[in-house]
Amino acid sequence: MTAAVLDVTGLAFRRGVRRVFDDLSFTLDSGTLLALTGRNGSGKTTLLRALALLVPAQAGAIKWQGSEVRDDREAWRARIGWLGHTEGLKGDLTVAENISVAQKLRGCPATPLAAALDAFDLAALADRAVRTLSAGQRRRAALARVVASRAPLWLLDEPLNALDVPAQLALRAALAQHLASGGMAIAATHAPLEGARVLELA
Repeated sequence: MTAAVLDVTGLAFRRGVRRVFDDLSFTLDSGTLLALTGRNGSGKTTLLRALALLVPAQAGAIKWQGSEVRDDREAWRARIGWLGHTEGLKGDLTVAENISVAQKLRGCPATPLAAALDAFDLAALADRAVRTLSAGQRRRAALARVVASRAPLWLLDEPLNALDVPAQLALRAALAQHLASGGMAIAATHAPLEGARVLELA
């Protein structure tokens, strides 16, 4: 039997004396979307941050193609397209500059800038400073940065937040294309995502 691409086993995280999650295990294969659901405070964001190695899990293994990701953190980060609660964009840089800088920092093959901008209808805003954009426009720019990364695994924290209906449709289309090309995604969400496996956190 072929091993899963991503194999998470026995993951545990505590904040002080509070158990956020314990003995959490799941696998993910190419072309798969996993939706993390649960009430606010159930650990969805913490799990995404633990998977991205932004916070340390107290126990458990995170393996990519059989290898523990913490053994080569830089290689792991290069495999991740990250979208957090905040967009992580530089306000004084333009939309295009934010995406281009992120591509250069990753040091790996990237989607042409025009394609990433077009995916979220950002061509007309490419030369605008991010600080001048609305919340929804900034969210679209952050999602375009994820698309541009060409990372095999997307980690998305409430990706539909602040998006109007056309932008939500654009995200769903980008996700579908990413999965069809063999990519994977894990999304913390309160909204249903088509074709997703669901992992509900208590």
